[in-house]
Amino acid sequence: MIRIGQGFDVHRFGGKGEGFRLGGVSVPFDKRLEAHSDGDVLLHAITDALLGACGLGDIGRHFPDDDPRWRDADSTGLLASTLRLAGEAGWVPVNVDGTVIAQAPKLAPYIDAMRAATADAMEMAPGAVSIKATTSERLGFTGRGEGIAALAVVLVESAPGRG
Repeated sequence: MIRIGQGFDVHRFGGKGEGFRLGGVSVPFDKRLEAHSDGDVLLHAITDALLGACGLGDIGRHFPDDDPRWRDADSTGLLASTLRLAGEAGWVPVNVDGTVIAQAPKLAPYIDAMRAATADAMEMAPGAVSIKATTSERLGFTGRGEGIAALAVVLVESAPGRG
């Protein structure tokens, strides 16, 4: 049996900073992302997609932003915890496809590292993870450089011996 889940996340840029986390990778930039956790919109979207595919609710249910335990949490760890939940529910991820929407900074130099970090966190081969970046052609909040958005889909299948 297979299922697919989709995820979305967005964070606004805050004041001056030295960059932000995206796809488990540090991206240098003159702004930071405002968030309760580390603000990794890509990993948040992937986590939400994985939870959805497994019928386990959403990221806010498992890691609420009003819970001090998740203050400045590393999103790679949140994804790893979600992977364990998926396994306990009898699901294994097959592939991930994520898209980051940002006018700036240019993300192309970081895509391969994001793919590798995401694949590692999900215990998958890097070839099973696709990450892309695009702009919104200067339209909307991402186009004005006010923040970053990410979309993701995750395909899961029944764990061996569970379906």
